[in-house]
Amino acid sequence: MSYTPQIAAPPLEILDIRHFSGAQLRPLLRDEAARWQLRLHWDYTRASNMLLDYLDSRILPGYVALQAGHIVGYAFCVFEGAKAVIGDIYAYGETEATSNPICDTLLHHLLELLHATPGIDRIESQLLMFPPGALCGPFRAGDFRSFSRLFMMRNLNPSSDLCGGVQPWHRRPSSAPGMLLQSWQPEFYESAAALIHRCYSGHTDADINDQYRTLHGAQRFLHNIIRFPGCGVFDAENSWVLRDPHTLNTEAILLCSRVRSDVNHITQLCVSPSLQGHGLGQSLLAHCAKESLERKIHYLSLTVTEANLAALQLYERNGFTLLHRFEAKVWDAFRNSV
Repeated sequence: MSYTPQIAAPPLEILDIRHFSGAQLRPLLRDEAARWQLRLHWDYTRASNMLLDYLDSRILPGYVALQAGHIVGYAFCVFEGAKAVIGDIYAYGETEATSNPICDTLLHHLLELLHATPGIDRIESQLLMFPPGALCGPFRAGDFRSFSRLFMMRNLNPSSDLCGGVQPWHRRPSSAPGMLLQSWQPEFYESAAALIHRCYSGHTDADINDQYRTLHGAQRFLHNIIRFPGCGVFDAENSWVLRDPHTLNTEAILLCSRVRSDVNHITQLCVSPSLQGHGLGQSLLAHCAKESLERKIHYLSLTVTEANLAALQLYERNGFTLLHRFEAKVWDAFRNSV
């Protein structure tokens, strides 16, 4: 019997990402964008271009993995006051399995950096491309809490079999009696942020994203959705607000961003706590689907925390089906010190 020796992979070299230009990482980002397109039906080009600009500015904290002198992966984070957010981790061929040696190594170095950074008392991560259980070693060693999240999609085109075939897009939109329905306008910004803050008070999602905990944080969250292309390009024409016609208070919102020419991603849907259970969320989803089809948008996607049963059931009733599971991870110095 002949013996074929196993050839060990070349050792990894981990270097500061600020040593590299956008041009050097462009092939890796192009590969990542292709995987976002294939797996999540998301055109990641704008987000990649924004990242390339940050790379060229040499101010982004993170690391690059090299193997035999070739770039094979990268990771970066951003700082928001006393909080750090893991922006992305990616390596060639390492987002579809639970075994990710290059990404594990990058994450290990990134967490070491963050824990050694003075003043950081919270770390958040939502890496959409990785399935549950991926990167568990570094996160477990860092005592992170885990929250199961779902990436769901609704097929508005009954002739397509994506996401399970015919979906009930043709269902007549439910009404919201007595409510004033308007498309997004800049003057809704403050009232929408206040509604988001009110809706997530004490909510599980406020454990995942601490921006929901304060009015200032909700304003920042809304600003990021509207101004930056990380979650797609904000689609004001297919973002909707329900207002009380007498007080003009904002009682419900649905915000959309265009993530591909034929796909919108619902970045936010919330209803005033006092009016939940009265069909306002259903009305907004139905209206959004109707308007999307008229504007040649054939798919709607969203993310939801699996433990948020009321929201999950609403989305399932409206034809959204599971496309991908991922995990949100959170480390909080104050909670972990108790």
